[in-house]
Amino acid sequence: MSLTLYHLKPAFQSLLRPLVARLAGRDVTANRVTTAALLGSVAVGGLLALHPERTALFLLLPVWMLVRMGLNAIDGMLAREFGQQSPLGAYLNELADVVSDAALMLPFVFVPPFGWASVGGLIFLATVSEMAGALGPLVGAPRRYDGPMGKSDRALVFGALALAVGLLGGLPGWTFWLLPIIGFAIFTNIVNRVRNGVRAARCVATHSHSTHSDTAQT
Repeated sequence: MSLTLYHLKPAFQSLLRPLVARLAGRDVTANRVTTAALLGSVAVGGLLALHPERTALFLLLPVWMLVRMGLNAIDGMLAREFGQQSPLGAYLNELADVVSDAALMLPFVFVPPFGWASVGGLIFLATVSEMAGALGPLVGAPRRYDGPMGKSDRALVFGALALAVGLLGGLPGWTFWLLPIIGFAIFTNIVNRVRNGVRAARCVATHSHSTHSDTAQT
């Protein structure tokens, strides 16, 4: 698996575990947390897209990125550790991530030197990346989180760009080349997720066939 900030997730979850236990005790559900993260992302992204000239507002984005990261960890822990997993939750989790990513990247369309082509291309690639990861269970593999430039990595990059916009009032011209580089990294991510998903599915199938043969012989 390629290097990605996703590898830090277990440590982050350990810090949040006491809070998650308290939320579960108050009947807070994973689906409610997922919905809150989605609505917050759409609200922040919409505000920035409507008022891109107010560059100080972009300082909201890195703060929200951290909050959203926490909410994403919390909803997963509530689902797995407190028996809240459900088919609806699985759909909601995947779709909310894609919509949230698009909403939070969209405001950069209005930040020079970026534009519709560069930002729109990244939104498309990010969507395909998450689809490639989510399709793992369909072929008998685990959900794939291979990097580079997974969801957490993208949040870090765009949070840093938003911080620069908010503090400097804009971005220097050379940052135009960042998005093609990020796009190539996401494309590599997609290839890794598909390749490693197929490999994992084959390993599962081989192990299952071997186990079935051993049982039949016994």
